[in-house]
Amino acid sequence: MNLSPLRQKPDRQHPPGRREGFFRVFRYLTRLLLWPFYRLETRGVQHLPEDSAFILLVKHQRWEDIPLLGLATPRPLYYIAKTELFKNAVSNWFISALGGIPLNRQRPLESRRFLQAAIAFLQKGEGIVIFPEGTYYRDKMGPGQAGMVKFVLSRLELPLIPVGIAYIAGSRRTGVRINFGKAYLAGPSLAADAVVNRMMTEIAALSGLSTD
Repeated sequence: MNLSPLRQKPDRQHPPGRREGFFRVFRYLTRLLLWPFYRLETRGVQHLPEDSAFILLVKHQRWEDIPLLGLATPRPLYYIAKTELFKNAVSNWFISALGGIPLNRQRPLESRRFLQAAIAFLQKGEGIVIFPEGTYYRDKMGPGQAGMVKFVLSRLELPLIPVGIAYIAGSRRTGVRINFGKAYLAGPSLAADAVVNRMMTEIAALSGLSTD
């Protein structure tokens, strides 16, 4: 990913930053609102670091992945999300308040300061979510995108944790199984493409899906 000086118009979005009070209230309301519709089962939480930085590489099935993942993870998270979700002023404030960090995959230079903010959060010991498929792929695996992982690993050494998500239809509530895999320590000495390929294989297995 080339991060030479910007030539495009400056990004008018606000710098990301989770608003802790709003986040706690939203998490509580989310639990109340989703409970009638989803039955959440979580496995492998012990693989998450308690007080140091990490990246979750997560299967993307549907929009509910984000709030359900937030409920399944003991620590608050930041999320790399497509820039289209931040275009509206209201949605920009709302998603940023929950920990959203915008990324324009087609024109990554426009996201330079947000990418730098993501690195700063990791340096402070935060956890960040990356959906390596970049968009929804229901009940199947999409191709892994290595750009954001390559950017992080060129600067930091930290654990990557694959996460599988599976939705199981039920008579009353939909079952949701979120599986956290074992942490894999990665850094500048490793090729990002090979790391992502390995993680995608593990994500598929954790989601009960085939890589074919």
